[in-house]
This record gives sequence, structure tokens and C-alpha cells, in this order.
Amino acid sequence: MSDIVTVSDAGHVRTIRLNSPRNKNALSTELAWKVIGAIDAAAVDDNVWVVALTGTGDAFSAGLDLTNPPRYSPKSAMDSQLDDIGWVGNFLLAMRKRCDKPVVGGINGVAVGAGLGLAMSTDVRLIASSARLMAGYTRIGGSPDAGLTITLPQAMGYEKALRFMMENRTVTGAEALAWGMAGEVVDDETFDARLAEYCQELCAWSPITLRLLKRGLVKAMESNDMEQQLRYEVGNIRIAFGSEDAQEARKAFFEKRKPVFVGR
Repeated sequence: MSDIVTVSDAGHVRTIRLNSPRNKNALSTELAWKVIGAIDAAAVDDNVWVVALTGTGDAFSAGLDLTNPPRYSPKSAMDSQLDDIGWVGNFLLAMRKRCDKPVVGGINGVAVGAGLGLAMSTDVRLIASSARLMAGYTRIGGSPDAGLTITLPQAMGYEKALRFMMENRTVTGAEALAWGMAGEVVDDETFDARLAEYCQELCAWSPITLRLLKRGLVKAMESNDMEQQLRYEVGNIRIAFGSEDAQEARKAFFEKRKPVFVGR
């Protein structure tokens, strides 16, 4: 596995780290698919009872890598052609549907856009006190993807999720706890140690119990079909990014000015 994702085991805990600190773990297709592959591998390893997902450096993931890195996919050419969800939908499918082991998000720093989607796809989250969370889609003329239309309303309720994204809010550690986006805030200096400690605490329970517990909760939350919703998200963001307003939003973002929208 490429070193842009590192995997290490401590007892029954497997820690998966996004390891591209030079660009704050921004999501290239290679990094995204390697994270998904690592989750899928942990899901079928009986020695792994709990999975931790975190970032290297001062960021969890700054969102989509905008430097136009080479395209990557683990799928065959035909499977890639037929894939209508892609890596952006597979974050949630890998962690909630294909992995019935607890996935603990260690949100060590900034998580934006699809990086926030990756963070919110985890089952429970510890967040560093200085970490910042933002959806950011309105700023770039997009619409939510990476499962955020599912996970944010689940975590905080409909109105809070709508306001958080519609108003392009940024929340930090303690605020994220109040908004329901994380279950525990940890001082930056002790974050890695606490993440490891918490995951080991979960290993005191039977892995059979934990897996069945997670299966039951995931099933209960699926009031609609997850894959259908993810396809709906992808369809929406394609429409959004195809608009003139989206082009203006991205141009204004790079030019560091306020965008002027015309509704086309």
C-alpha cells in the first residue's frame, strides 16, 4: 500500500492514517481509494476489532485535492465505467455497510468538504480542541456529497444540518461537540494518546457484541436506501458544478474575492 495511507496494529486496534501532510491530506483519487481499501481490509480481518481513522500532521483532510493529481482507481476499466458512486460515495458504504466493526474517527485537525464527509462517515468521533470543521459547498458553488446529506442530519438534526451547510459555518472542537458532530473533545497535546486509549477501551468488549450492535443501529438508521441517496448526491453535485455560478464561485475562490452569482 502506498505510504500516502499508513496502517498499523496495536493489539486488536487498527489505525489507518491519511499520510499526505504536505497538502493537509487533501483527497486525491489515490488517497481516497487507498483509505477505502484499508477500511475494506480491516473489515475482513478477524484480528481487528476496532478501527481508528485519523490524519498525519495538523489536518484530518482539507477536502478535495485541487492540484489536478493523476487519476487513480483500483477498479478495472469496465468497472470504473459502470461505477456511478465512485470514491466519494464509498466512504460511507465502506464504513457503515461493509465494515460492521466500530470505526473511530480521530479528527486531529481541519476537515472540509469531502474530508468532512470522510470524518462524518466514521461511527464515533474524537476531535482535537483546535480542529475546524466546515462543509464549504456553498462557497464553491457545489452541493453536499460524501454522504453528508445522510450523516449530518443523523448527527445534529435537519435544521442544524441545513444551517451548518447553508450558512457555510465553521465549528471548532467544543462547538463541534455542541453541534453533535463529535462525542469528545481532546486537548491537542494529548490527542493521539487519547485516541489510542479510547480504541483500546472498546476492545474490552466482545467483538461479536460490537459488530452486532453496529449492524442493528445502521439498519435502524436506513429509512431510505443508502446507495440510492449517494447516487442522488452525486447527481446533484454534477448539476451544481456544471452551472455558471459554480464556475464563478471557483474563480472567485482562487482570486480571493466575493463571488457574483447570476442564477445560471
